Amino acid sequence: MSGVDKVVVIGSNSFSGASFSAYALEQGARVFGMSRSQEAHKVFLPYRWKGNDANFSFHPYDLNHHIDEIMALIHAEKPAYVVNFAAQSMVGESWANPDHWFQTNVVSTIKLHDQLRRCDFLRRYVHVTTPEVYGTMSGFITEDTPFNPSTPYAVSRAAADMSLRTFFDAYDFPVVYTRAANVYGPGQALYRIIPRTMFYLRTGKKLGLQGGGVSRRSFIHIRDVSSATWKIMTDGQNGETYHISTNELVSIRELVEKICVKMGVDFDTNVEVTADRLGKDSLYALDSNKLRNSLGWVDQISLDAGLDECLSWIDGNLDVLRQQPSDYIHKP
Repeated sequence: MSGVDKVVVIGSNSFSGASFSAYALEQGARVFGMSRSQEAHKVFLPYRWKGNDANFSFHPYDLNHHIDEIMALIHAEKPAYVVNFAAQSMVGESWANPDHWFQTNVVSTIKLHDQLRRCDFLRRYVHVTTPEVYGTMSGFITEDTPFNPSTPYAVSRAAADMSLRTFFDAYDFPVVYTRAANVYGPGQALYRIIPRTMFYLRTGKKLGLQGGGVSRRSFIHIRDVSSATWKIMTDGQNGETYHISTNELVSIRELVEKICVKMGVDFDTNVEVTADRLGKDSLYALDSNKLRNSLGWVDQISLDAGLDECLSWIDGNLDVLRQQPSDYIHKP
């Protein structure tokens, strides 16, 4: 297990947090998960799927209201690693209540950092951030690209990233940053593009394609992201940022067309173009050579194989998924 025994995962109810928790359990870690809501349905919690969750404990702690409880657990357990996935993360919705995004992603997050920097037992803090801080891109970019955020969400994440940089410089705080491309995989919330497309097509709903789906993204399977995050957590260099991405770019329209072909349905009959969201960046393309060359990470799951796995998850859980919310529900 390479000396890893205890890992705190903040935001363990999120897709990325739940998937990383599952991966950490597979590595033999004792995982302490925490999120602001009670655990979601098991269908959205990969760490509950394999029956190896005896080493997982869940704590309903909200970053905005339970800093003392979070820190009490951390001081009691003295984990080597804290991995933070918690954030107000919906981009388009951040325009409606920007103060909620800044409260969680900046004020409460920095309060956490100010407590964590005093924990001399902490080997590394993994700050899971976002390529949104860079704004739209003209080609593949490296980790030293200047920030140019275009939404309240992106500004809030950039602010916390910059604050952490001062903590590293002033206190030698053992932080590493991860920025992943668009993640997907089994267990993802139904309002995200891949599960939403599959769920809508399976249940006869017409899919709205924002702006015609012209923006281009790299989609990376969550297990590849989890393996990269683990490697960065254990072997990364403090103060460094690592991009987690594939080298394949696809437009959202091409992605939806690919899913339609897999599912044997007609694109034009089942998809309609809708207005694009405010401030949407047209391209995210992350150069991941730093992660590949310095830490030896390689992505393993092709988009085609990953989509097949997602469709199997949708079909295998369709009756349950019909009873779950398919739209984003905002919580302050």
